[in-house]
Amino acid sequence: MILKRIAQWALMAVAVPVAAAGARQLSRKMEARRGPSRVTHLLDKGAEHLRPQKAKRRRFW
Repeated sequence: MILKRIAQWALMAVAVPVAAAGARQLSRKMEARRGPSRVTHLLDKGAEHLRPQKAKRRRFW
């Protein structure tokens, strides 16, 4: 059971940021080659949802 949790943590700590960076890079390369399109916009949005670049400030009141 502990090994399963460690594997899940490793997946979230390593694979998700790598996937977000890959989507961002692919989007930029496609946009440089062909210009902005719906696909590049969706790749950017997906990467932003996976791993936001900026921490959003939350207010509790």
